[in-house]
Amino acid sequence: MKALSLWLAMCLLPGLAAAEIVWRGDFETGDRSQFSTTQMVSSDRLQVVTSPVAEGKYALKATVKQGDDPINSSGNRNELVYLSREKVGSEYWYRWKVMFPNDFPSVDAWQLFTQWHHDGCCGSPPVEFFVKGEVIRMTVNDSGTVWSTPLKRGVWQEFVFHVKWSPDPSVGFVELWHNGKQVLAKKKAMTMYAGQSSYLKMGLYRDDSITPVGVVYHDGYIQATSREDVFPPVVQPDPQPVDAGTPVDPAVDAGSPVDPVVDAGTPVDPEPVVDAGTPVDPDPTQGGTKPDTAVKPLPLDEGDERYQGGCSASGGSLAAFSLLGLLGLLGSRRRRRS
Repeated sequence: MKALSLWLAMCLLPGLAAAEIVWRGDFETGDRSQFSTTQMVSSDRLQVVTSPVAEGKYALKATVKQGDDPINSSGNRNELVYLSREKVGSEYWYRWKVMFPNDFPSVDAWQLFTQWHHDGCCGSPPVEFFVKGEVIRMTVNDSGTVWSTPLKRGVWQEFVFHVKWSPDPSVGFVELWHNGKQVLAKKKAMTMYAGQSSYLKMGLYRDDSITPVGVVYHDGYIQATSREDVFPPVVQPDPQPVDAGTPVDPAVDAGSPVDPVVDAGTPVDPEPVVDAGTPVDPDPTQGGTKPDTAVKPLPLDEGDERYQGGCSASGGSLAAFSLLGLLGLLGSRRRRRS
């Protein structure tokens, strides 16, 4: 049972991964073997090259010189053919890339680089991509030119073509994207001739009146049944780490504003407080006259026991004895006179 499961995984998973890819013509084989056949005058006209390339390692360089006519028909050509033979009612997505070098001829004549041709021998193909003058054009047989854009040289250009093949213009339709942008919304059209199937041709096929050598590069052809197979996947960038900042101390209440911490520096002793209302005696050890700032008491009445007649306390006893002596002398004189 285990061996059977392994066998199923090996057989089924690769098919599922590429189930929508019908065909690749990207030249990554290093040769032209992905295509059914060629229409060329010599192998140097359809060369698989390693530069320039749009993707992978290889691309095709298609060259046409005046007089190149490998199938004896109108115009000059060198083309690759893929006999895809799309059937009535089939619906496919195609993607490919083309570059016109800087010396690509600028002429007022058609120069076709991709076409879906019908099985019949004659007439214009149902779907064509070509350059005329300085304009790239897409035509659908019954609708004429359905899209055009100015020719740009020296850069790879990508085409994504969505089509439903039908000779009934009410059933068949075409859509087109150019360089990743949709340039033609779904348009009803007769995309094939009744009773005939269509197949792909690419390279360079042009009016035989053009004389300069023409070169076109092709790369990356894909035929698929799913849109996802022809559009590159959208790659999301890896998420970048976000700097969450400095962790917050959980002890701090994040809801309340936090006062900033201020460096108070070294504490400074405050100046001594001086009571300006109380006089300060000068230092007694210092010289100079002591200012008379004391408040003098009011004189006392004679009846007050503290009254000293205005004399100082230190001279009170001496004054009393002197007075008594004086009174005694006066009394003796009065007695002598009497």
